[in-house]
Amino acid sequence: MKRRTRVESLRPKSWNELNDRLFADFWRDSLKRFRSNFAYRGACDSQEKLAPSLVDLGGRSAEQEPHLLRNFRKLAQRDAVPGDSLWNWLALAQHHGLPTRLLDWSFSPYVALHFATDDPSRFDRDGVVWCVDYVETHRLLSERLRGALERECANVFTAEMLDSVAATLEDLQGLTSEPFLLFLDPPSLDERIVNQYALFSIASGADVFPEDWIADHPSLARRIELPASLKWEVRDRLDQINVTERVLFPGLDGLSRWLARYYAAREEPLPAGRRLQIQKG
Repeated sequence: MKRRTRVESLRPKSWNELNDRLFADFWRDSLKRFRSNFAYRGACDSQEKLAPSLVDLGGRSAEQEPHLLRNFRKLAQRDAVPGDSLWNWLALAQHHGLPTRLLDWSFSPYVALHFATDDPSRFDRDGVVWCVDYVETHRLLSERLRGALERECANVFTAEMLDSVAATLEDLQGLTSEPFLLFLDPPSLDERIVNQYALFSIASGADVFPEDWIADHPSLARRIELPASLKWEVRDRLDQINVTERVLFPGLDGLSRWLARYYAAREEPLPAGRRLQIQKG
């Protein structure tokens, strides 16, 4: 049995160190610019698995995937997505809560950090931000998939690029016998996708879990653990720079969620030497 190497796990002790970790490896010498090759995903609980929502169905969930997607396409509004690409339908389904093999990520480390600190009821446990290098991940793909990226001089896939190689989930899985992971940049279906700077990972099979794949390719990822003791400070700083539910979930629901959290009392004692700033107005 192949022994897995552990994914690098970092545990910053301050906001400044956290920023250094999140924005590490951004410099691209060929461009003379700071550009990230990472996809980011935040979770309130560091023990949360990188597993798609499809597994929440339990039982033989992989067999239910085509039925879920077929009925979603049949019953949703036909103009809900541009064109009729399966990959656009899959992105739309994931975006609206249908169990799929997709997993939500963001190009923004701060958006990921928001989702690691958006639930004060879980501030008693460590959070985590996963970082995966999608450029290096895509270098492991089959020649046909890599070719689709190279023709467009792109680092991530669009639905049109995937369609040119694989029009169905079966086509995708049939490209190679080895499990793989790729990243899809979805169309701007609504303001949520735009504001969250969203992208999705797609596994080659419904039974391929991103965390297992990453464990087999540990050099392509790292985990940044967010200590519970830092969560309040991180949350307050994110609010100050406007990374909030109000922005990431435009509309009255997002506004209400932000206000309810923002004005909620902090009940546990503050660390020694710190004073609680009372929000007024």
